[in-house]
Amino acid sequence: MSSADLLLLHATDDVYVALRPVASGERLHDPDAGTVTVRDDVAAGHKVARRDLPAGSLVRKYGQIIGSLVNDVPRGGHIHTHNLAMPPRDARVAEDTHAGTAPVTSVPRTFKGIRRADGRVGTRNDIGVLTTVNCSATVAQHIARHFDLVDLPQGVDGVVALTHGSGCGLEAKGPAWETLRRTLVGYATHPNIGGLVVVGLGCEVLTMDQFLADLGVTDVPTVSYTIQDVGGTKAAVRKGVELVMELASRVGVERTECALGELVLGLKCGGSDAWSGLTANPVLGYASDVIVAAGGTTILAEMPEIYGAEHLLASRAVEPTVADALYSKIAWWETYATENGATLDANPSAGNKAGGITTIVEKSLGAVAKAGTAPVSAVVDYGARVPDSGLVIMDTPGYDPVSVTGMVSGGATVVCFTTGRGSVFGSKPTPTLKLSTNSDLARRLAGDIDLDCGPVLDGRPIAELGEELLDLICATASGRTTASEDLGVGNEEIIPWRTGAVM
Repeated sequence: MSSADLLLLHATDDVYVALRPVASGERLHDPDAGTVTVRDDVAAGHKVARRDLPAGSLVRKYGQIIGSLVNDVPRGGHIHTHNLAMPPRDARVAEDTHAGTAPVTSVPRTFKGIRRADGRVGTRNDIGVLTTVNCSATVAQHIARHFDLVDLPQGVDGVVALTHGSGCGLEAKGPAWETLRRTLVGYATHPNIGGLVVVGLGCEVLTMDQFLADLGVTDVPTVSYTIQDVGGTKAAVRKGVELVMELASRVGVERTECALGELVLGLKCGGSDAWSGLTANPVLGYASDVIVAAGGTTILAEMPEIYGAEHLLASRAVEPTVADALYSKIAWWETYATENGATLDANPSAGNKAGGITTIVEKSLGAVAKAGTAPVSAVVDYGARVPDSGLVIMDTPGYDPVSVTGMVSGGATVVCFTTGRGSVFGSKPTPTLKLSTNSDLARRLAGDIDLDCGPVLDGRPIAELGEELLDLICATASGRTTASEDLGVGNEEIIPWRTGAVM
């Protein structure tokens, strides 16, 4: 028998978490100073019944209700998708039972950033090649790839293709139209963009004139053209290369010392497992709290992965209107899912479930740990520019590229992405740092992971790893390349949220 095979997260929990794979019939020490015979084969990260639980029992983990049992489960039984269903909608625990990770003090930090004319601070100085429509995406990508093998002038970090799959085949009015336009303007005016080339086809719904009118007067040097006007694909690529070279000769900048509070940090999790809410997400929550306390902005997105934990965030709202806005967004998502023949409990993926997550409520309780303990200062629409300080909730889907696209459009200058099952995600022009929830993943995907948070399971303090993460964030903000940047990931991951009809 081992004393380190089962983990109890909160005194009121009905389940233990298996720290390793356990075979049926194994007799283990439990955290209650007794022994338990495991009744089923249980994978690492999965739940084991702490006591005999009759059908209909509300099951707690993190001290919160995560589901309702559909049949009796004996002590030592496996609790997962075969016997745990969504809890009743009104089954909520008002008190936040997550362990507090808010720092009392933290080491003062600065980073070498890029101060823009509007006062915002970037972490990269890229030239963007932005498309008004999917039809010009290939041209933009050819232009950007040309500069993979070309030395750029001092002070220019790179050339990035800002492409997407829309711009035509939609009605030029309504929420979907407004969301697309807002998102593209957010990228065009992003503090990580030092110069901009806009490429259109010439006959799309989102015309060049419309986009430039949306863009308005900007401090970002901007040039534009359409493929039809310059004579086709090859001519458009040559034209784009010439324009980028001209911009590169005059947009180079020097980095300057910037305060930690001038960062805008996007908080993201993907490929989550049972360890996400115990290791990497609380570590990221610690860093978020430090940045907010310093006057910076952090963005919590993924509204479907807030569902079931929204009451905990609403209780931290700085004023009632912010809590009301959060509840309104959650209600919209419930209606949206129903109208499309789905439920929000469909959010957990096959990988999430293999990693030990059963219901969306359980997933959300782990996901919101990324937001630390800071007050919630605002709730904003998808892709909207975020306020200059505070913890902000942005309305996005949980789907990784769509969610991060919204945060980047809103102004995120660094993204931290936690993963337990393994993700190879990256983003441009905003660098993404990937944090593993367990050390096995960090070893297996060593070329994709920037920080291993698995040592929390071995007793390393969350605050200690949080401080290490803050150092890494500042280094990245100062120009250090991330694993995904080294791999060239991020060109295909710009996906604005499309909610409207495709014509």
